[in-house]
Amino acid sequence: MTTTAPRTSNLDNATTDLVHRLRKAVGGPVEDSTLRRAEYSTDASNYRVVPQVVVFPNDTDDVLAAVEVAKESSVPLTMRGAGTSVAGNAVGPGIVLDTSLSFNRVLDIDPASRTALVQPGVILDDLQAAAAPHGLRFGPDPSTHARCTLGGMIGNNACGSHAISYGRTADNVIELDIVDGLGRRFTAGADRVGEDRPGRGVSSVPGLQEVVTAHLGTIRTELGRIVRQVSGYSLDHLLPERGGNLAKALVGTEGTCAVVLGATVRLVEPPAARAIAVLGYAGMSEAADAVPGMLGHHPLAVEGIDARLVDVVRRHKGPHAVPELPRGGGWLFVEVGGATTEEAHAAALALARDAGTQDLIVVADGPVASRLWRIREDGAGLAGRTADGRQAWPGWEDAAVPPERLGAYLREFDALMKQHGIDGLPFGHFGDGCVHVRLDLPLADRPQRLRPFLLDAADLVARHGGSLSGEHGDGRARSELLPRMYSPDAVAAFAAFKNVFDPHDILNPGVIVRPDPVDASLRRPAAKPFPLSARPAGIALREDEGDLTRAVHRCVGVSKCRADSSAGGFMCPSFRATRDETHSTRGRARVLQEMTNGSLVTNGFRSPELLESLDLCLSCKACSADCPAGVDMAAYKSEVLNQAYRGRLRPMNHYALGQLPRWARLAGIAPRLVNALLSVPALRNAVLSVGGMDRRRGIPAFATIPLRRTTIDRRLAAVTHAAAVRSKPAVVLWSDSFTDAFAPQVGAAMIRVLEAAGYQVFVPSGSACCGLTWISTGQLDGARARLRGTLDLLAPFAEAGIPIIGIEPSCTAVLRHDVGELLPDDPRSAQVAAAVRTLAEFLVEQPGQDPADRWQPPSLDGVTVIAQPHCHQHAVMGFDTDAALLTGAGAQVKTLSGCCGLAGNFGMEKGHYAVSVAVAELGLLPALREAPPEAVFLADGFSCRTQAEQLAGTQGIHLAELLASHLPGPDGAQTPPTA
Repeated sequence: MTTTAPRTSNLDNATTDLVHRLRKAVGGPVEDSTLRRAEYSTDASNYRVVPQVVVFPNDTDDVLAAVEVAKESSVPLTMRGAGTSVAGNAVGPGIVLDTSLSFNRVLDIDPASRTALVQPGVILDDLQAAAAPHGLRFGPDPSTHARCTLGGMIGNNACGSHAISYGRTADNVIELDIVDGLGRRFTAGADRVGEDRPGRGVSSVPGLQEVVTAHLGTIRTELGRIVRQVSGYSLDHLLPERGGNLAKALVGTEGTCAVVLGATVRLVEPPAARAIAVLGYAGMSEAADAVPGMLGHHPLAVEGIDARLVDVVRRHKGPHAVPELPRGGGWLFVEVGGATTEEAHAAALALARDAGTQDLIVVADGPVASRLWRIREDGAGLAGRTADGRQAWPGWEDAAVPPERLGAYLREFDALMKQHGIDGLPFGHFGDGCVHVRLDLPLADRPQRLRPFLLDAADLVARHGGSLSGEHGDGRARSELLPRMYSPDAVAAFAAFKNVFDPHDILNPGVIVRPDPVDASLRRPAAKPFPLSARPAGIALREDEGDLTRAVHRCVGVSKCRADSSAGGFMCPSFRATRDETHSTRGRARVLQEMTNGSLVTNGFRSPELLESLDLCLSCKACSADCPAGVDMAAYKSEVLNQAYRGRLRPMNHYALGQLPRWARLAGIAPRLVNALLSVPALRNAVLSVGGMDRRRGIPAFATIPLRRTTIDRRLAAVTHAAAVRSKPAVVLWSDSFTDAFAPQVGAAMIRVLEAAGYQVFVPSGSACCGLTWISTGQLDGARARLRGTLDLLAPFAEAGIPIIGIEPSCTAVLRHDVGELLPDDPRSAQVAAAVRTLAEFLVEQPGQDPADRWQPPSLDGVTVIAQPHCHQHAVMGFDTDAALLTGAGAQVKTLSGCCGLAGNFGMEKGHYAVSVAVAELGLLPALREAPPEAVFLADGFSCRTQAEQLAGTQGIHLAELLASHLPGPDGAQTPPTA
């Protein structure tokens, strides 16, 4: 975890004293910096409440000490896990206690009793991984399973897709180790009769039985009416006929009554095989109408998906992100189980006969099913934009009604949205009658429209016998609305229950009991517009109308960037290495949001908190593809650096690494001399130190003959020349600065492969630098100048319909994406972007060739490939085409999922070496250590090859080199590898 010098000058004396007392009492980190408070000022909701201090407990004693300090100081305390709460359950004005960093272990798995003992900060997927070897799992599984914590699930009574079969969190909690607002620690469970140990339910807490007795009739008639009745407190568990179970009653209290120190939970045995029936309907209401008829088949999950949400997926992730679906305007994804795959398939077909569908497909458990579930799991982020691109918000996130009323409710809800002039994309747990939706309420400029809608929506749910919340809790979003669902006596019962445990309102005040208004402390209205057009030209932010505020508020806290490191993935490499919120995409977005607010982070682009937050961003661009909300932190970082250092002296590495192609061209004048000088340790270390680089790094050798000098016969100054001389289909090979200066052998291999495929290859004359290093260091004026020169060079070929093949993935990505953000008004940007291809894409398409004469890549039978996709390729072009080409040629491919850690200039910079190596240890380095001796390390990215060589001594090769090495030589034999 990053440690920063406390910046407490803006804190009052009471806060300073609070921080001092906490640091004295708590062993874990206690942080009050503006940076940290900005990161924890909001969760996944619409609300912003800046805490005084954030505490990261190491153990139970730390939590108990923090509660004691809060109690003695009369300071509010709010528990927080992964901060995925969409109702404002995990933000508070005093102490925020984050259990996810260190208080996060699975303490025991007991296969005999099918139970687990966990700490509150345990990530659900970690519990699932610990239980899986025993054939067990925890039943409830929210879509945030890769990052949500058990403590958070207990706080909200989380459910997820499989609650229809396994129940809510409350149904799977056996006992809780808790401390309440009075500082009392005890074990909460059920009342037991005839056992040696005393009851741990209602009878164990003084005054609790009196509360139950006083409100007995109301508890019996108003609570526990539907499965997804999560709003308020679930006092029905305290009834004598239900065992007086205090543990279950405390589940869903959102940290307002007690702090969880540990939990004993029930595990279940999933079926051996599963299948998904995807059922198509005219619309979501029709899909909802079909739900009651299929519940008798006991499905494992019944999820509803709006067709417009799927369109958002296709638009954001490409058409291939969505498998083939049945006809319809809405779908039900219905999962069923069986002892065998055949039995599960038969069960799915049997259920479909009672589903009233117009079309269906059945998918066995596997890759296609995983892609379907990914649509559902990314729903909260994807639904953050409506079908026409307007920003949508939580607030009416998870209302639930009886399943038999769901179709009627959706029709009336649709009419209500039209009445209020808003829109949203519904999805959710239709089998339980629970609907998620994000609404395009104009929170930025007309937040007053929120309250009238919420009041009407609450009345609508109440008329249908439903619950304001079906799994996420009431928080700040719905607590004020509880009297519209419950009688005055029920509301009084909630207050009496809280008073037993927290009479002084220390724990998460303003939630459920004595609630804050639903429209208080809204985050988005407090943020000022930040039009970049009012400043010197930078990133265009075309999809956000050039407004940085709108762009950074894409982050609504879904926190896929915090997904557990064991799950792999490219986003977010620095968080995966450090597990620190500061280094997550979400944490950085929160600080940027606070900058646009201006009341906490107060110095604009030059705020030290902002620059510190962005320092360990690798600019890998993975978030631009993997974040379901479309956050592009690499672009935001580039803009921040552009504005922060405009007209000012920059860090030395901006000049050394940020202008590397300039120095490489100079070195190309006498590369042997430069290499000889840099081989002298003292000189190399001096260059690294002066250039702001880490002395543990090496400096790659410059090519003795740059690529352009080896391709003089292929240079073309004009398209007319190309048209005149070609006898075969023409293709332009774009020699980027990295290939030209450091890896000309890759370009030579490219030429050989393209010529073997039947193409005439031309290399344009002149410099064709895309400005990548200028972009990553925020030198955007310089980047634009280089891109204009590149467009001058390449646009004539694009206009003539000649494909342009990129060699270096990061540079190729600039021309496919960044050029439109930096030169949005130049029509050549779109022309060149459309013409640029990777080698794999080009070989799959083979434009201009007769389909009957398509060239086939050389056989790679018997070749084992360890492939490291470049992050920018993953984000912009994707690696699927490369993988398909390799496997189609016969190679056995292991594709690494994650950043190499060098990420261009990042890993070279002083202060980044340790994180760079830690990122490499997440995937790259273990894979290289475990690879068989004959394996080929395939890495198209120059930085990826450099990282592997410097940290593991492994030489990597480009796809072109691999293919060229297996082409027949002049004598018909294969040529040896080039690396």
